[in-house]
Amino acid sequence: MASRLVDLCFAATDPRRLAGFWAEALGWEIAAGTGEVVDLVPADGTGFRVRFLPDPVPKAGKNRIHLDLTTTSVEDQAGTVRRLVELGARPVDIGQDPDEPHVVLADPEGNELCVIEPDNAFLAGCGRLGSITGDGSPAAGHFWSAALGWPLVWDEDGETAIRAPGGTGPFITWGPPVVPKRTRNRLHLGLAPVAPADRAAEVERLVALGATLLDAGDRAVLADPDGNELRLVPG
Repeated sequence: MASRLVDLCFAATDPRRLAGFWAEALGWEIAAGTGEVVDLVPADGTGFRVRFLPDPVPKAGKNRIHLDLTTTSVEDQAGTVRRLVELGARPVDIGQDPDEPHVVLADPEGNELCVIEPDNAFLAGCGRLGSITGDGSPAAGHFWSAALGWPLVWDEDGETAIRAPGGTGPFITWGPPVVPKRTRNRLHLGLAPVAPADRAAEVERLVALGATLLDAGDRAVLADPDGNELRLVPG
């Protein structure tokens, strides 16, 4: 039994503005609704939504998790960067080599993202959202593979990657360096048990796989082996 990945969540001081930026970045649609929580609905067959949750605390420090956006040509990469800057992104230096072919930006709330070069072979065949990329250990990759039932498609040199069965949607990857965690992540994954009645058993299974239970409320909060938060929501 494995959990389903239901959402990737951003903490946002202005959820609607940030959702608008990422709707343009991904080519996804903003779901109907006027509440504080804003959802993006995938337009490319990805099996989970992106959700923006209100949080009054601004981002501080570099995120452990960022998104990699694919491009189809040199012109598409340049145009994507230009459009995202128009929408409020800015170039940032996170220590990348100046000769790197990808472009590192920060979204309007400072969340890092990469616009990947068009000849990147690893992300070939992905949609615009190529990868949810995390700083993490192999233990995290193995945990998430077991938690979701997604196969490991890469496990070498301290780097791991998983992808949904059938090879659809983005990769989720982890790799060094893994710096000490000082604050709650701005981005986290939300899971759901296959059946609502399995919730308690699923919490136990995730803990047995290496998670730590942080909050046993209705939307249980756990941490993976590297301390990254995840939510288990009702099925």
